Amino acid sequence: MTKPVVLIAEELSSAALAALEPEFDVRRCDGTDRSGLRALLDDAEALIVRSATRVDAELLAAAPRLKVVARAGVGLDNIDVRSATRAGVLVVNAPSANVVSAAELSIGLMIAAARHVGAAHDALRRGQWERSRFTGVELAGKTIGVVGLGRVGILVVQRLAAFGMTALAHDPYVQAGRAAQMGVRMVSLDELIEESDFLTVHLPRTAETVGLIGAAQLARARPGLVLVNAARGGIVDEDALYDALKTGRIAAAGLDVFAVEPATGNPLLQLENVVATPHLGASTVEAQEKAGLAVALSVRLALRGELVPDAVNVQGGAIAEDVRPGIPLTERLGRIFTSVAGEMAQGLDVEVRGEITAYDVKALELAALKGVFTDVVEGQVSHVNAPLLAAERGIAVRLVTEPDSPDHRNLVTVRGTLADGSRVSVSGTLVGLAQRERLVEVNGFPIDIEPTEHLAFFTYADRPGMVGTLGRILGDAGINIAGMQVARDAPGGRALVAVAVDSAIPADVLEQIRDAIDAEAVRAVSTG
Repeated sequence: MTKPVVLIAEELSSAALAALEPEFDVRRCDGTDRSGLRALLDDAEALIVRSATRVDAELLAAAPRLKVVARAGVGLDNIDVRSATRAGVLVVNAPSANVVSAAELSIGLMIAAARHVGAAHDALRRGQWERSRFTGVELAGKTIGVVGLGRVGILVVQRLAAFGMTALAHDPYVQAGRAAQMGVRMVSLDELIEESDFLTVHLPRTAETVGLIGAAQLARARPGLVLVNAARGGIVDEDALYDALKTGRIAAAGLDVFAVEPATGNPLLQLENVVATPHLGASTVEAQEKAGLAVALSVRLALRGELVPDAVNVQGGAIAEDVRPGIPLTERLGRIFTSVAGEMAQGLDVEVRGEITAYDVKALELAALKGVFTDVVEGQVSHVNAPLLAAERGIAVRLVTEPDSPDHRNLVTVRGTLADGSRVSVSGTLVGLAQRERLVEVNGFPIDIEPTEHLAFFTYADRPGMVGTLGRILGDAGINIAGMQVARDAPGGRALVAVAVDSAIPADVLEQIRDAIDAEAVRAVSTG
C-alpha cells in the first residue's frame, strides 16, 4: 500500500522525523527554491514548513492532493490561510511550543535589566572594572505587573513566585476569581503601572493593543520601574519608552521584540539601560523540538481524517451546506461581541433560530467562540481549541436552538452575562441570494448594517444633533463612513449609533466623539 507523501521544506527535529517516517513517505526539499518545491507538490498530501517557505495561492494551486500545511512554529505570516481554506487545505501550527522559552527569556531579560548585565559586560570587555557604577536591584520582595495573563503570562507569574514577588495583572478577559486562584490580583492598567516595580508584557499585537503602553502610562510609573517586552513589538510605544529611559522616568528595559524588525538601527539599542535580544523568544532547542513534534502529531491526525486541536482554519467534518455560509458571520459576531462587552463574559449563549436548526449547528457555536477569543488571547485560536479556552476561563457556554424565527429566515445571536450581571448581545443574519451578512441587533437596539472590517458603536442619551456631531468629527479626521444606523429605546431615551467606516478610528478620535456627545459607551472593532 502506498504511503501518503509528507513533504518537509525546512529543517525539522530528528524526533519529529522519527514520529512521521513509520507512517508516511517523508521527502525533503528546500522551500526557498520555489520551482523545485512546486515540482514536488503534485502528490504531496502534507507540507511542513517553518518561516522561510512562502505558501500562497499559487503554490496551493500546484498541490492538488494537499490536505494540510503545517507550520513548525507559532507565526503564520508566510502562509496564506485564506487561500488554503478556500482550497480545503487545513493549516496547523504549534501555538504552545514556545511558551516556556518565551517565559524564561522574559525573566532572563528582567534580571539582566535589573542588574545592568548588558552594560556591565560591555564595560568589562573594554577593560573597565566599575562595580559601583552598575549597582542593581533585587527581584525579591518586589511587585511584578503582568500585562496579559495568558499562557506565557501565567508561566512568568508561577516562576517569579519563587523569587518572592507579589503579582498583579491587567487583562480584561481573565476573571478576577480565576486570577485569585493563581495568587494574582487583577487591577486596571493605570493601577498596574503605578504599583509595579517590574512590568512584563504578554499580549498579542492587535489594533487594540498597539501603543497600549505609551507616554501617558509611563508617566504614572515608579522611577525604578523595569519594563520587559518579549511578546510583540509595537505594544509599547517605542518613542515614549525611549524618552522615559533617556530621562530616567523609568530605570531600565529588557526587549526581545520591536515595532520594526530587524531593529538594528533602533535608537533604543543606543541606551545603556536597555538590554536587548533579536526576537529570540522561541529560539531554544526545546521549543524547536516541541514545535516539530506538535506539527508531526497534527499531520498524522489530519491525514487520518481526525480532528486537529491546533488547526487555525475551518475543520473538516460533516457541516451541512445550509449551515456553512453562517460560519464567517457567526465568527464575526463573536469578535463584535467581545468588543462591545469590553471584558470576558462569565456565561455565553450562542442562539440559533430558523430553518438551519434542522441541521447540526455545532459549527456555529465553535465559530462564535473562535470570534470571541480571536482578539484577546495569545497565539492562534481555532474552531477546535476555542471551547478549551472557554473551559480554562470558567466560561459556561450553551448552544440554544429554536426553529421559530419571527423576523428573519435564520438568526444567530451571541449573548453573554458579564461580571456585574449585565447582559450583552449581538445578532446577525444572511440576506438575499448572495447571502450577504447583516448585523441586526446590538444590546437590544434593532439595527440593519453590513458588518464591515471596521465598526464602531456609540451609546448616549437621545437628543438632537448628535449624529451630525459624530459625522463631523469623523470627517475632520479623514475617516469615510460606509454605513450608519441609529436606534433608540424611546424618544429622548438611550440611543445607539452603529457606524461602518473604511479605516480604523484612532483612539484619540474615539475619545473626541465620546466627549462631544457625552457617550456612556464607545466601542470600536476591526474584524478583517
